Formats: sequence, structure tokens, C-alpha cells
Amino acid sequence: MLLTHVVAPLLLTLSFAAQFDDIAAKAAQARDADNLDQAVTLYRQAVHLRPSWAEGWWYLGTIAYDRKQYPDAVASLSKVVALAPKDANAFAMLGLSEAQLNQNHSALNHLTQALALGVGDEANMRQVVLFSQANLLISEGAFGQAQDILDNISRQRPTAGEDLLLALGRAVIGIPSSQSSLTPETRDLVMSAGHAEFFDANRQRDEALEAYTDLVKRFPKTHNVQFAYGRFLLNNHLDDQAVAAFQREIENTPQHLLARLGIAGALLATNPATGLPYAEQAVKLAPKLEEAHYLLGASLLLTGQTASAITELETARRLNSNDARVYFQLAKAYALVHRDSDAAQARQKFQQFKHPSR
Repeated sequence: MLLTHVVAPLLLTLSFAAQFDDIAAKAAQARDADNLDQAVTLYRQAVHLRPSWAEGWWYLGTIAYDRKQYPDAVASLSKVVALAPKDANAFAMLGLSEAQLNQNHSALNHLTQALALGVGDEANMRQVVLFSQANLLISEGAFGQAQDILDNISRQRPTAGEDLLLALGRAVIGIPSSQSSLTPETRDLVMSAGHAEFFDANRQRDEALEAYTDLVKRFPKTHNVQFAYGRFLLNNHLDDQAVAAFQREIENTPQHLLARLGIAGALLATNPATGLPYAEQAVKLAPKLEEAHYLLGASLLLTGQTASAITELETARRLNSNDARVYFQLAKAYALVHRDSDAAQARQKFQQFKHPSR
């Protein structure tokens, strides 16, 4: 009797294992033969027998994705990332599936995890993930982050396809709406901006200058066009022209925050007194933005208003304790009012950012 209690469960386990192995092998054969309906049926049977089989969930998820059955893809790939939390490709496919369902927040998180885990270049997977991440950031209004990603993608391509140009243009001009909802005029604007930025990303300065100049001539009053032009000029060390472009943007869009920050930053080293009012206006427009307080504090310091400068720089530090520039400016300001201990601490903190290994 004792032997029966031991052997029977063992035989049942072996039977289940043999059954699972047989179904899994047949599922792989059906998949290889492109008999996907049968493959899905068999994979479902296999994961029912062994729910911890990540590979089976993976194939169910990727087959569903290829068939545009995105809810099924999300359900299966969610199983994979739970079972294999270091699988970069699983996070990538899950994020791509969620993006198709407009589940932007989850999609961004999972694509970011895929990149952090080192998603590879198989079948250009990394490029696909980066491009999808950029488009999601555009939809969320994070245009600067998206542009940085798209610029990096552009540098790896000798020519740009329409999708890349449209994404670049949307990031540059700040248009979160999807490509399919663009009017013909807006599409023309976006494509023109995309071409200009593609040239700039690839260090083709003459072509970029010509394209941006043409963009401004054709759309001189359109929101963010003058700002995009000014940012391009600033990045290419044409500061005076950049300031003029930012000023034109403020004329077009009186509450434009980034144009004011651009002017204050461009004039900080050469003419802080002129840049100071723009920094003050930026703080009023965005009182919780560290960059605005930093630029105001630095401008005040350079115009001899040390006490007010310290107040603004300390506010910037509270808002973001990881900005080395703030500590550099604070060290100078504290020294001017003989707060020697505070100056030493600020210098030490700045040196830690400058030499993090110390």
C-alpha cells in the first residue's frame, strides 16, 4: 500500500510531463510550418499544463502581436515578464503591444525597462523600441526627450523615411496629435520641420540652416516655429540671432516659457542685465521650475544682486538637488557675503558632481 502511494503520483507526474513535452513539440512544429491557428491551440494547451512555461506564453504573445490581436498579446506577454523579469525582449514586445492599445503610461514604462535591460538589435528591435518610445513621449508632451531620442536615431541613418521625419517634426514643433490626424497644412509644416532637424542631427549645418530659414519664412507666425529656429541657432552658437528668434516667438505666443528661458540662458554670460527680465518672467510663469530659478539666480548674481541671487539659487537647489551648476553659483554667492562655511560646502558638492568617483 505504501509503495502504491509513492508510485502513483510519480507515474501521474511523468504522464503529465510526457504529455506536455509532446504538445510543446507539436506546437513548435506547427509554428515552424506557419500553421498558426494550430500552434496557438497547442501552446494554450501547453501553458495550461505548465503555467510557468515562459516560452509558451512568449509565442502566444508574439503570434497575437503579429496578428494585431493586441489585447491577447498584452495578456500573454504580461505572463512572460512576470516569469522572466530580466527578459528585455519580453518587456519590449509588451510595451509595443500596449502602445497599440494607447496604454501610453504602461507602454512607456515597459519600453524603458526593455532599454534598461539591454534590448538587442535583433531585427532592429532596439531601433523599433526607441522610435516607439519617442512617439509615446510626443503624445505625452515630452517633446525635448523625444527629440533627443529621434536625433540619435537620425544619426544612424543616411536618409530619413516619412515616419521618422513626421516624428521629428512633431517633436520640434510640439504637436502631440497623431500623424493620422494632421491636416494637410500641418503635415506640410511637420515634414518641413522634420527635414530641417534631420539635417541638424546629422551635422549638415548648411542644409539645416537653409531648411530652418525656409521653415520660418513659410510659417513665421505659427506657434513654436520661431522657438525651434532659435534653439537651432543657439545650438550652433549663433546666440544673437537665436535671441531675436526667441523674441519673435514671444511676440507670437506671449506666454511662451521656453523662449524666455532661451533668452535668459543665451545672455547669461554676455548680457545678464538684458536677460534678467526674461528670467523673472519665467519664474512667474513656472514658479516650480528649477531651471527658471537657476537662471534668475545666476542673472541676479552677475548683476550684483547677491542676496536675491542666493534666495533664487537656494530655491533651485530645493527643486533639484542634483544640478551641479546651482552649487557652482551658490559657492560664488556665499563667498561674496562671507558665508565661508556654506561656500565651502557648495564647492565640495560641486566637486562631487565634477569628480563623482571621489
